[in-house]
Amino acid sequence: MARKRLITAINEALVEELERDPKLIVFGEDVELAIMGDTRGLVERFGRDRIRNSPICEQTLTGMAVGLASAGYRVVLHLMFNNFIYTGMDAIGNQMAKLRLMTGGQMELPITVVAGYGGGNSNAAQHSDTAYSVLMNLGGIQVAVPTNSADAKGLFKTAVRGATPTFFLEAAGRGGEMGEVPDGEHLVPFGRATVAREGTDVTVVAIGRMLKPTLRAAKALAGDGISAEVIDPRTLVPFDEETVLASVARTGRLVVVDEARDRCSAASQIAAVVADRGFDSLRARVRRVTVPDVALPYASNAEAALIPGPERIAEAVRSVTEKQFA
Repeated sequence: MARKRLITAINEALVEELERDPKLIVFGEDVELAIMGDTRGLVERFGRDRIRNSPICEQTLTGMAVGLASAGYRVVLHLMFNNFIYTGMDAIGNQMAKLRLMTGGQMELPITVVAGYGGGNSNAAQHSDTAYSVLMNLGGIQVAVPTNSADAKGLFKTAVRGATPTFFLEAAGRGGEMGEVPDGEHLVPFGRATVAREGTDVTVVAIGRMLKPTLRAAKALAGDGISAEVIDPRTLVPFDEETVLASVARTGRLVVVDEARDRCSAASQIAAVVADRGFDSLRARVRRVTVPDVALPYASNAEAALIPGPERIAEAVRSVTEKQFA
């Protein structure tokens, strides 16, 4: 094991996969300048034939990704910000998500789209969305939301080697966080959640950037005698329903923490799955802790009021356990 920044782990994954597969191409917005840090040093090492800046036109970029992949290349497309998914949506929704079905499985599209998501950095409304629920609804697209360095590297390598278009979403402001990464070859399978903290009284599913404040809340709740089991799904498509259902069967309670807006969020989908498949296990209503149905503002204090933090998460957990611990 070695301790590495999350963004460094992604960069290492890119280097290793570029060395492994000469048909892998990386392009997108400012990949040479590497504003996010994940593409740092790639152009110097692999040249502009494989690492290429592109115009700021997401509709063109997503179409290029489909074209290159269908021509036999393996593609990493960097969109910088999650919101730019909207401006490239035609090729995403009508081609990436559907061409494998429409060609009877003859066409594979090994595309990994990278984008930062979420608020907390005063990037304003057009750069702070958490849009994975839009992608989840399309069908035919995988969605990964890593929370630590090891998962970031392992999930990225799995995404790049796969044949299914995948959106690899980086949590805003988390790139500098340190974490242990296994030495040597490291891949993380999609559709397999991990238990970040074991508990007995309530299951808390924390998506992406919400894992850290959820773990802080769980630590505070432990002081009140409430034992929270915290689950990190790691991927939303495919989603590990069985791990969540098994946890709810033990605890009888569910809270889902999601930085997306509440309506049609990933939290709503997870709550629906548990209500459908695990209703008999529930001893309290399911609670969702999400962002209200508004755009995130620029002001940092206004952002903080909207994005779930440890206090809101702890309050939701207490609300489903209060009878037991009153």
